[in-house]
Amino acid sequence: MSIDEVNNKLYVSHGTSVNVIDLKTDSAVAEIKEMKGVHGIAIDNELGRGFISDGRANSMVAFDLLNFKKIANIPVTGLGPDAILYDPFSKRVYSFNGHGKNIAVVDAKTLKEVDSIKLGGGPEFAVSDRKGKIYNNIEDLNIIKVINSKTNKVIDSFPLSPCETPTGLGADLTHGLLFTGCRKNKGMSVLDMKSGKVLATINIGAGVDAVVYDPITSLIFCSCGDATTTIIKEIDREHFNVVQTLNTEPRAKTMALDTKTHKIYLSAPEFDPTTKKIVPNSFHVLVYGMNGL
Repeated sequence: MSIDEVNNKLYVSHGTSVNVIDLKTDSAVAEIKEMKGVHGIAIDNELGRGFISDGRANSMVAFDLLNFKKIANIPVTGLGPDAILYDPFSKRVYSFNGHGKNIAVVDAKTLKEVDSIKLGGGPEFAVSDRKGKIYNNIEDLNIIKVINSKTNKVIDSFPLSPCETPTGLGADLTHGLLFTGCRKNKGMSVLDMKSGKVLATINIGAGVDAVVYDPITSLIFCSCGDATTTIIKEIDREHFNVVQTLNTEPRAKTMALDTKTHKIYLSAPEFDPTTKKIVPNSFHVLVYGMNGL
């Protein structure tokens, strides 16, 4: 899931398509269809373009943020594009290819692949510091790799112990902190962005996927597949408190945050309690807001 705060739209990946929701009316307004296996959505408001990682097609799909029409299908080097990131510093789009263990780099303007970065492990979520560095969780190596987005070279590697199987990744750019969700040990680790030092590890739910940070409220949200979202308050650089374990729904682990309204959005299907199979046509979006807002 991804939010375009400029145009007030929520993008929700759903199998072979992306659903578009207008956040002013909370209604579905469009659907971008006919892909093979959608994962992430990245937003470039400067050019008015969005980018979708199509994992089964080994490609990236560019679309118009105003009319939602496809602009181009961009084949990328590497198998299984999953997480995707637009970096405003380099004005490039980065596709993190889980099976290919690499990053495909696409020029947002020309819509051409311009580079490929080998990682040696399977990438998960990534964040940009907007100053020339990209931080990327490497799930099977239990590390974060740091990429120079000007040269497209790996320039550092941060070990995550005690974190294992890192997935979601958020950042507090003001205070230079990374928040990485650790699936195996059910924790969220806090790292210093410069040194890579692990400053704290906080217990969270099971099956974490997304991790997002709200710079206004100083809250960190960790959405987990066990039907919980752990909400953590950043006190200072080394102190963090769990303020709420929000009960959601099973498999509601994909999440987006609207920093204007402070609402979080999660998506999930319904499951038949007898067979545990997905109920057809039950895919939906859950919306949670803060009390008093």
